[in-house]
Amino acid sequence: MEAVVGTLSKAGSIHKVENGYIGLPPMNEPGTDAAIGDSLHNPEGSVMSAGFFELKASEPLVYTYTYDEMKVVIEGEFILTDQTTGDVTRAKKRDVLFFPKGTTVKFETTDYALGFFTGDRSFAP
Repeated sequence: MEAVVGTLSKAGSIHKVENGYIGLPPMNEPGTDAAIGDSLHNPEGSVMSAGFFELKASEPLVYTYTYDEMKVVIEGEFILTDQTTGDVTRAKKRDVLFFPKGTTVKFETTDYALGFFTGDRSFAP
């Protein structure tokens, strides 16, 4: 059990992380104002990890998934381009996204976007 960003507490078997979106570590991609952090990282040996991804208006972030991931948009809007097909979709507050392993996505926003993700992975993004 490891909480990377936020404050972890437990109520029996229930794990709770508060403020997991505050102080996200930067992704350090040149020209891109993006940050990401796990709130829960393989708790109790689970294959799942979850946390927050934040993007501010800047150069796009291009990311290739080496694991399956789902994301829920919490704030703002992501503009997503599938780099293989060129198809574009806009994801806004409360939209749910699925990125299959192997997908390369260009992430953009006109202002700000925050998403909550959960992925089938045992490593930090």
